[in-house]
Amino acid sequence: MGNYDDIINLKHHISKKHPRLSMEQRAAQFAPFAALNGYEEAINETARLTDSKIELPNDEKIKINNILLQIDKNADYNPKIAITYFIPDEKKQGGEYVTIIGKLEKINEQRKTILLDNNTEIQIDNIIEVIIV
Repeated sequence: MGNYDDIINLKHHISKKHPRLSMEQRAAQFAPFAALNGYEEAINETARLTDSKIELPNDEKIKINNILLQIDKNADYNPKIAITYFIPDEKKQGGEYVTIIGKLEKINEQRKTILLDNNTEIQIDNIIEVIIV
């Protein structure tokens, strides 16, 4: 005698309350789903690489400050400059280096920032290179 001999020949129950599901509806119950919402984004964020901030020697910092001050003093001769600077990452340690070209508008000594003609504000401490284009 088998384990299911007592129920094997019974009629299949048909509910009076719930209609029978179609094959597609039944299959949808077994469709894959994201068990961990945000997991893929977290993995991608962890894998994203950032650069470390370079600490310039004092003589390099003085050189950059002198170039900026020279340009600021000679307002009538306001050349385009290429500035390479560090942008800290908002989500993790490190950041990225960006080079931007523009004209110096203003130096804010209290905030230790410069403002370019395209409204980009840059922390002077984050600048690693200034080249007159």
